[in-house]
Amino acid sequence: MKRSAVTVFLMLLSVCAAFGQGPKTIKAPETPKSEATAADRSAIERAQATQMAHGGDKLKNLRSLVMRGSVDITTSAMNQAIPSTFVTVIAGDKYNYEINNPFQPLKQVYDGTQTFSSLRGFSLPPITSLGFPLLTKIGVAGYVITSLSDAKKKRSGFRITTPEGYYTDFLTDEKTSQVKGYESSYDYDGRTITTSVVVDKCLLVDGVLVPERYSQRFDLGQLTAYADFKSKVILVNSTIDNDVFAMPK
Repeated sequence: MKRSAVTVFLMLLSVCAAFGQGPKTIKAPETPKSEATAADRSAIERAQATQMAHGGDKLKNLRSLVMRGSVDITTSAMNQAIPSTFVTVIAGDKYNYEINNPFQPLKQVYDGTQTFSSLRGFSLPPITSLGFPLLTKIGVAGYVITSLSDAKKKRSGFRITTPEGYYTDFLTDEKTSQVKGYESSYDYDGRTITTSVVVDKCLLVDGVLVPERYSQRFDLGQLTAYADFKSKVILVNSTIDNDVFAMPK
């Protein structure tokens, strides 16, 4: 039962993050240009303020990010938490992502050219395409910033859409401009999948404000999975050996 629950979670994680030949985004209805111009300009200003709140130029010029810690996994089918650990290593386009537990570990590596996934049939895209890493792309050509359609969220949020057409909606604190959470929805095999993150605590590391504790929810029809992440080690701009991104043999 535990192995099944963890496998389902990892499947959801793969689905919710995927792009390219995987899931397709659910696009918000287009607004008239006369309305979008002013609203999107305000959204861009909020995005820029958020980037500044999380490090400004230090965030924009981030060379590497390492996060290690624990993650408790539960699902709507099983409330008992499954303790796991996670490691995320990012250096430019390269990354190494791992979730480890006794039941169903996951490892995926991208060396800049090819991708390896330990789960046959499931493959995450570059993890820089969703969530916090997108804040480094504010101001980069091809990454479009627009306002949110929800009136309650419009004043403190914004959307970043990647060149591939996938998006993340960010919600921020109106006073500090720091990220409070983010969410996204996708179509996959006729199902609507929604993933949302609530940031509980951030840590300032070498001038970059990084989410240290956060909870993530994955909704897939009748099944929901939850993951509570707690980072114990966060390193910014450390030297990463290329062996970290080597394809496992």
